Amino acid sequence: MTNLIVLSFIYLTGISLLLAFNELNYRRLGVKGEITRKFAHFTSTLATVPFPYIFTSHWYVLVLALIFFAVLFITQNGKQLKSIHDIERKSIGSYLLPLSIYSTFLISCLLQNKFVYILPMLILGICDPMAAILGINIKNYNGRIKLFGNKFQKTWLGSGAFLVTSFLISLIALYFHLAVFDLKIFCLALLIAVTSMLSELFSWRGSDNLTIPLSVVLILVLFL
Repeated sequence: MTNLIVLSFIYLTGISLLLAFNELNYRRLGVKGEITRKFAHFTSTLATVPFPYIFTSHWYVLVLALIFFAVLFITQNGKQLKSIHDIERKSIGSYLLPLSIYSTFLISCLLQNKFVYILPMLILGICDPMAAILGINIKNYNGRIKLFGNKFQKTWLGSGAFLVTSFLISLIALYFHLAVFDLKIFCLALLIAVTSMLSELFSWRGSDNLTIPLSVVLILVLFL
């Protein structure tokens, strides 16, 4: 138990240093809030991928999630962590990220399947920031997606990048997890990519931080 407490403290320290580095880039280098926010999302989410191999109980992850939720809530209207809060759009994504990490970890513990946590976190940590950065910064041959008369906030390039990266990550992860590559694995990876991309497309005010991993969990539980 002592070792787990020490590891929890190390994680808190490490992620705090990442946030401090991110804040420094925002304040000193003038990096846009959208970019520093996605960098924080990328690094903090990927840092949690080893959780199933470190923490034997979901209670440790719950405490870590509550601490970071409290930090985000307290700094929302202050001068701290502007690198995360300084965005023009309204979003609850930063608050949903700790909830997403904990709920996905809890499900993986209940199912006793580490992979159910690892793959959703990889997709959330890599695909979502890539889609956002490409969608925001590349304007040529890009535009908001319009379907059935409805215009979405997401762009064709952003959603396309999400779909491709999610498919590749799923394909590689499934191969290493099952040690087999066949048509079933290919189709499952494609299904995960399409489902997670649609979760991102239809999300509202950052809710994709929760819907993306839970949609991947659902597909894994149903078809893996």
